[in-house]
Amino acid sequence: MKRVLLLFTMSLVIFTACDDNNSVIKDQEQDIIVDMSDFYTYTNDEEAGRTGTEGQKCYSMSVLNRQLSADPKLHDRMFNIEKNARKFIASKKPDGTPGGGNGGNGGGDGGGDNPPVDDGLGTINIPVYVHVIYNNANENISEAQINSQIDVLNDDFNKTNNDISFVPSEFSGVTADAQINFTLAGVTRKSSSKTSWGTNDAMKFAANGGVDVVSPETSLNIWVCNIGGGILGYAQFPGGSSSTDGVVIAPQYFGTTGYVSAPFDKGRTGTHEVGHYLNLRHIWGDGRCRQDDFVADTPSSDGPNYGCPSFPTVNCKSTDMTMNYMDYTNDACMYMFSEGQKARMRAIFASGGPRASML
Repeated sequence: MKRVLLLFTMSLVIFTACDDNNSVIKDQEQDIIVDMSDFYTYTNDEEAGRTGTEGQKCYSMSVLNRQLSADPKLHDRMFNIEKNARKFIASKKPDGTPGGGNGGNGGGDGGGDNPPVDDGLGTINIPVYVHVIYNNANENISEAQINSQIDVLNDDFNKTNNDISFVPSEFSGVTADAQINFTLAGVTRKSSSKTSWGTNDAMKFAANGGVDVVSPETSLNIWVCNIGGGILGYAQFPGGSSSTDGVVIAPQYFGTTGYVSAPFDKGRTGTHEVGHYLNLRHIWGDGRCRQDDFVADTPSSDGPNYGCPSFPTVNCKSTDMTMNYMDYTNDACMYMFSEGQKARMRAIFASGGPRASML
């Protein structure tokens, strides 16, 4: 939070970095300095996955750790994606506001600490291909179940979900309509002798040894299969290989009807994982109070929340946004994105962003 600094308009000073994690970068056209000193990619494995008696909801950070180890250039790509997103967000804020224009003095790297502004991108439409890989009849989920998940994505990302009214007054002013729509573009189905797939992306190469991914530059691929290990789903962050780009979700946590399992039966695993796919981190930053999710209007937290926490839940001297889709609460108890998260997601669709071709 609060990491974007502005350069004095006529300054001739050029800042350079000693290394990636202490980099301050000048945008030559807009005179915007972006402080990247808080940027991180690797997380502690203990914090990365949901473990213990609560089960494992999301494995995205553990998968990211694996991909970073396998691809030495991934960190640099993600660093540049983050840098460009912060520049774009800062450029859209009015002059004189924190993190905005040419007259600010600090500000939130993910936005959200000021009134929302028009980023010029309009409504974003994402075609979705769903790949069902099944070992039994239950896992071969119905068209109705698939459509129910698409409906949830559209409701949650456009703030038309029925439970948005449950947001407490402390956070009601930052609830966001991300203006992102999802359209089912196609469904593939494959029978398999495998009873579980794990998290090494094997399901994405299930089609006769080939890559089972459709137009990753212009569409979202979702694989629905039994992951195993109590894992609900995982996603690939922007910057990863196009051959594995997309989201994986277990069938019993996909959608709201058919083969679904409480308390993760309202399609919010899909919302959460697509949030990662659109560059959102977990609400607690996958660390302790000093670790950040790069969003200014989401309070710091000491770790994930589970179940349906009472309000207020206080950590790090602030109230946790437990109802945010990027926490680990039950589906029925998460029902909002923040304005800062909206700005962060939409920034990756801007010119030069990793999902810009979707526009």
